[in-house]
Amino acid sequence: MKVVLQKVSYSRVTTKELYNEIDQGYMLLVGVNNESTEQDAEKLADKIANSRNFEDSDGKINLSIKDAGGEILSISQFTLYADVKKGNRPGFTNAAGKDKALPLYKHFNKHLESHDIVVKEGFFGEHMDVTIHNDGPITMIYESRDGKIV
Repeated sequence: MKVVLQKVSYSRVTTKELYNEIDQGYMLLVGVNNESTEQDAEKLADKIANSRNFEDSDGKINLSIKDAGGEILSISQFTLYADVKKGNRPGFTNAAGKDKALPLYKHFNKHLESHDIVVKEGFFGEHMDVTIHNDGPITMIYESRDGKIV
């Protein structure tokens, strides 16, 4: 399982109309592959919830999202597992199908919420317009395999 985290001052997701939005917090792109497990989802959620990516009163990056009062906009993103090794068109056989990906995506989000963080979701498996006002910019990639952060 893989998550691209972007610290944002604002982010929203729309289709034809506004669906969800946050102010300060994280916009997460969440990818689930065929090998991902609930343990991977929990490890990533714990790591992200406790990561210190916000500035304290001295301007040092020392606060977690909960400490900073931020929210999360979580977007399912199967293209994180695109295979681009051959040819010019990516393959997506490594990305988990809906039957596996949707429950793990929901489990990941619920586990984030267990840290007393507000989590808002995008549309699963739909075309979305995502607005990201990157803050910093701070962008990080988190990945878990076999229940371990890699």
